[in-house]
Parts: sequence; C-alpha cells; structure tokens
Amino acid sequence: MYDIIGDIHGRADELEALLLKLGYERRKSAYRHPERKAIFVGDFVDGQGQHRKTIDICRSMIEQETALAVMGNHEFNAICYSISDGAGDFLRPHNEKNIRDHAEFIAEFPFQSSIHQEAISWFKTLPLFLDLGELRIIHAVWHHTSFPIVAPFLDENNCLTPDAYVPASDKSHPLYHAIEYLLKGVELELPPGVSFRDKKGNLRTAARIRWWDEQATHWSNATIGTDQAELPNTPLPEQSYRYTDTVPLFVGHYWMSGQPRPMSDQVACVDYSVARPGGRLVAYRWSGERKLIQDNFTWIDRNQ
Repeated sequence: MYDIIGDIHGRADELEALLLKLGYERRKSAYRHPERKAIFVGDFVDGQGQHRKTIDICRSMIEQETALAVMGNHEFNAICYSISDGAGDFLRPHNEKNIRDHAEFIAEFPFQSSIHQEAISWFKTLPLFLDLGELRIIHAVWHHTSFPIVAPFLDENNCLTPDAYVPASDKSHPLYHAIEYLLKGVELELPPGVSFRDKKGNLRTAARIRWWDEQATHWSNATIGTDQAELPNTPLPEQSYRYTDTVPLFVGHYWMSGQPRPMSDQVACVDYSVARPGGRLVAYRWSGERKLIQDNFTWIDRNQ
C-alpha cells in the first residue's frame, strides 16, 4: 500500500502537514507509517520554499526505506546545470532564464559548495521510473517507445548512468528526446502560424498533449497548459501517443488545479501546483485498486 505524493518544490511545511494527515510519524529521524510507504514523483526543488528541509525529509525517508521516489525534470535540470559542457559553460547553460529558474535552490545550496555537490549526487540516485508490477510511477509520461532508447543509459536501479547526461543534453541525440518525453510530457508542434505563451510568458509553438485522454483528438480539446479555445478545431497528427495499459500509473508535473480527481480510470496526476499561491500538495492513497477513484485523494492547501 502506497501514498503517492506530488511535486513538492521546496514546500517542506506542507509536506510535513500532509505526512501527518496521512498518519506518518517521525521516528528515528524519518517519517514512517506502520502499514504504508510514500512515493515521491519528483520535483523536490525550485520554488519559494525550504529546499534543504524538503530534501532532508525525503532523503531520510528513502534511505530508511519508508519511501520511494523518482526523478523529476527539476532534478534532471539541476544535475545538468552542474556539469561542465567542456566549452566554458554547462550542459544546462547558465543564461538569464536558467539562473532565474534555479535561484531558490541555489540560494540554499550555493553553487559548487559541498552541500550543493552532495544534493546533486543524491539527485543522481533517483530512478527515472518505478514499475512495481501492480502500479507504475514516472514524473511525466510512461512513454513506451522511449524506454528502449534510455535502456542502455540506465543502471540496475533504473538511474541514469554518468555517461547519459551529455547525450541527454544534446538536441540531436535520441536520448535527449526520450528524456524530454519521460520527464516533461508528450509535446507536439502546433499547426503552422499557431503559438501561445506559457505560464512564464515564453512564446511556444509546441504544446503538451493530454496523452491519457482517448477523447482528446483535436487541438481544441487535446492540450494542457494552453487556452484551448484559442487553438484550431483540427485533428492532431495521426498516431498521437496514448497510455492504454491497464496498470495504474501515477505522474506529477502538470500543475493541475481544482478538485483532485483521476485523469482516467488508470492514470492519476498528483501535482496540484503547491508551488503557486492557492495550490495544494496532493497525495493519492493506493491500496491495490485497478481502477483509480476520486475519494482516495487527500491534500494540504498551500500555507500562504
């Protein structure tokens, strides 16, 4: 039995409140439950919060085997931000946008300090995905065609090997695109001349697709993170990806809002935007069911 907990983004107070609400108690330096384990879906950092406290809580639980976790795109980005590209910059360039994106994490873990290097080393121990037989966990999407591409770059625990980060940062390499799918979602180029601005004001000519929704067949009803009313009512490209497996799948990443509910009978997102004012830190209490149900969600509202 597992409690799958959404993207935390440094909101340690909300994390502790949620763990207590779920019946976990802090004993022997880690939160633990007499019958259940927590699973974190990644994105521990980047946001206005308490990054060191968040990592301390989650890392202690994982090391004392009261929790499992997968890597989020923010952990992957932080790793690449720390690795030299051999040409005077880093695999994730230190440009104005990326410096801003990582500012809160770096404020608590000064760049290249011992505590920063320790945090990066811990991020590298996070697996890309968990397949527990009766359920699956990945940060953004269980993208079947990407798994054979990443397989040569994974160790026995499904963690990226040290030689993975350079090709994973090279847009001409297949590994780059596989990691983009697994950690950031299925994204398709919009029709010619169509664009939108994302939550940070960046102009986008591609959009993330509702890959869990078999009814999402046209641009006007198939995207996430956009104003769908502004998109044309034309069909998506043929053979757009869908998750149709019967194994329950849990993801984070998508900045959902409103009343937590399953995306489909077999897919649930537990990211309900705790990094934003008005957001929630959400968990799904899974006890073996094959069809996911709304009543199994629980949450803590963001502490303003």
